[in-house]
Amino acid sequence: MDFLDFEKKVDTTDIAYVIDGFNKGTIKDGDKVTLKGTIHRIKEMSGFAFVNIRTSRMVFQCVWEDGKSNITAEGFKDFSCEECVIIDGTIIAEERSRLGFDVRIDDMKRISGRAAVLPIEISNDRKIDKLNLNTLLDNRVIALRNPKIRAIMRVCDGVMYSFREFLRQEGFTEFVPPKMVESGAEGGADMFEVDYFGKKAYLNQSPQMYKQIMVGVFQKAYTVGPVFRAEKFSTNRHINEFQGLDLEMGFIDSFEDLMDLEARMFVFMFKTLNEQYSAELEMFLGRGNRLPELTKFPKIKFMDAKKLFADAHPGEVGIKALNEPDFAPEEEKWLGEYFLKEHNCPIVFVTHYPSVKRPFYAMDDPENKNFTLSYDMLLNGLEVTTGGQRIHDYEMQVAKMKSRGMNVDDFEDYLTMHKYGMPPHGGMGLGLERIVQNLLGLDNIKKATAFPRDRDRLRP
Repeated sequence: MDFLDFEKKVDTTDIAYVIDGFNKGTIKDGDKVTLKGTIHRIKEMSGFAFVNIRTSRMVFQCVWEDGKSNITAEGFKDFSCEECVIIDGTIIAEERSRLGFDVRIDDMKRISGRAAVLPIEISNDRKIDKLNLNTLLDNRVIALRNPKIRAIMRVCDGVMYSFREFLRQEGFTEFVPPKMVESGAEGGADMFEVDYFGKKAYLNQSPQMYKQIMVGVFQKAYTVGPVFRAEKFSTNRHINEFQGLDLEMGFIDSFEDLMDLEARMFVFMFKTLNEQYSAELEMFLGRGNRLPELTKFPKIKFMDAKKLFADAHPGEVGIKALNEPDFAPEEEKWLGEYFLKEHNCPIVFVTHYPSVKRPFYAMDDPENKNFTLSYDMLLNGLEVTTGGQRIHDYEMQVAKMKSRGMNVDDFEDYLTMHKYGMPPHGGMGLGLERIVQNLLGLDNIKKATAFPRDRDRLRP
């Protein structure tokens, strides 16, 4: 019998270790190194070649020179892109390199090869950018390896990490709700039906009921997980499965407590992304560019925002906007542009949405029952969050359900928490992919999803 030696060891074959050592002066020009990675690109010249190696987060350059390597010219031709290799090399100081050095290849060993020619050229960002979206998604298994596409997934990671870390610091507890349910939180519309051992069940369209229940347990609760919507929309901002970032908190004084929390959350998120994901951001925002520092957050009531838009669009467009109980995408876009131009604010909170456009659990404004104590948060003119105060009183909740013609018996589990006491509470739901699409300026939300699902796509 033996025991594991489980203490983490420094990985000297990681290029990050070499970069750190070179910058600190512990690794110098002429030093020998051993590195591992995947061949990303080979650019052959006369008597030498540039070999770009891809690691988990970056691509760095190596140089093969005929006569200065154990690999002959014939042997070098056997290597190709996407093969996994271990390189024995020499550090060559090079001011023109963004790392300050290149790695001369003394020897290179293939540890894993490939069995077929790549269907797309993942090492060429320009060609990747020009590919049809369906071609990219059809070849998603390989396309995700492209550094720019991979950067999108890294930013997704950063948003989820920021959401979790911020809420932990605020005293929230994470929980896992079920994904197969008997009925829907929104009343059963737009749900995927599944056969559950001969019974009718659905993929959950929202963790709403469960996160409210957990307020009675933890007071502050959140969850991160897939949400399913059987909507037949085919737009650049709709997918049928997305990652929901949901939270609920009890003992609030007002729904504005939720907006204050979210404002602090986005300050934390932007700061984290700027500090820890700068390389990925630069691929989309430009070298040296970062997300803006958030210092103020305007809020405006729904009808005031409608009037603002109508005043700027006199005539039929403005009149039509005033008569609609929700915002059209072009209205949200205009509002985003207005607050960015007039107040230098990429985020605006629109409050007091009409009751007819909010679910049965939204608390009505006691000053005007036609509106609710709810909000949407617009980020650069795109709605990425819906939140608000919930009804916590049993009789009030039952009365609102009945006023909407709902069968109260269908919501026995949901109403149980109200029946046995709930604190004043509220919450919000954010869409991960919409946030990332917005921050990086992507033209389609499917690009912000590792494996998107829409009405036509179930692969890979």
